[in-house]
Amino acid sequence: MKKSHFLIVGAGFAGAVCARVLADAGHTITIVDKRPHIGGNAYDHYDAHGILVHPYGPHIFHTNSKKVLEFLSKYTHWRFYEHRVLACVNNELYPIPINRTTVNKVFSLDLLESEVDSFLETKRVKRPSIKTSEDVVLSSVGYDLCEMFFRGYTKKQWNLDLSELSAGVAARIPTRTNDDDRYFTDTYQLMPADGYGEMFRKMLDSSKIEVRLNYDFLRSRTQIPFDKLIYTGPIDAYFDYQYGRLPYRSLKFEHEYIDSDQYQSVGTVNYPNDYEYTRITEFKHLTGQKVSGTAIVREYPTDVGDPYYPVPNQDNEMLFKKYQELTELESNVFLLVV
Repeated sequence: MKKSHFLIVGAGFAGAVCARVLADAGHTITIVDKRPHIGGNAYDHYDAHGILVHPYGPHIFHTNSKKVLEFLSKYTHWRFYEHRVLACVNNELYPIPINRTTVNKVFSLDLLESEVDSFLETKRVKRPSIKTSEDVVLSSVGYDLCEMFFRGYTKKQWNLDLSELSAGVAARIPTRTNDDDRYFTDTYQLMPADGYGEMFRKMLDSSKIEVRLNYDFLRSRTQIPFDKLIYTGPIDAYFDYQYGRLPYRSLKFEHEYIDSDQYQSVGTVNYPNDYEYTRITEFKHLTGQKVSGTAIVREYPTDVGDPYYPVPNQDNEMLFKKYQELTELESNVFLLVV
């Protein structure tokens, strides 16, 4: 078997981009994935009704980097799309992230944009320090909004209370004083016009790149000869769980076809307090596809299944750092890991 310059493990965004950049620089690449498709969790396909769906839940492209956009634009045309999310609480829908509309509706007020921050200041809870996500939320919006929108969702998503999660989890969610109801505010918010699957196919379409699917590298490390390795999977699995398993949360996806043109008014509706699922996404909002019927997916967080989200707290972060230290002992190996 001919030796590749690079063996890349994982055909998602990290692996596919590395493969194409290295191939364009003249290197030979073998890229493998244990799944039967390229694209990783961003993979999409047409369901039995001809609707473009994301099997692993919604993936929205957004970036502030013009360089990233220009690179990907070589492999796709784009559809303009700004993602919007509502939270369903007591059968009422509220914009998320919290904005002026959310605050006015929750508290039955008519605040001007200039008055929202002063009002929230009366609700904020002073914390001696900001160490956990609970500290972040309470110091930002107070108890009422915390209980309505954050605590229940967090418990379902992570199976942990806000007080048990690192501050960075909640710090990523802004609070706005205006009526901006976009979930992201990045400069570039778009969706691949023909889907992620087609974009990845074009990205990996090179005489320098060989793609092997249904290939579990961790069980067959020595079968493919290579000069250098790029690994994009879980770091604890690469080191055979030497220090024990890093805790991850997974998701169970419940896809459903509905014989209706539209199921909900926005791409995603969160359910922070009711039901076992955290959110419902309707794909036609994302893709702009014009077809009869619609498709949704419900997401159920679970401890069982593929590792999607590393559980972010202090103990787990210390364990991750121990695994990171092992990477310094690896020669000709590059770990782009989670």
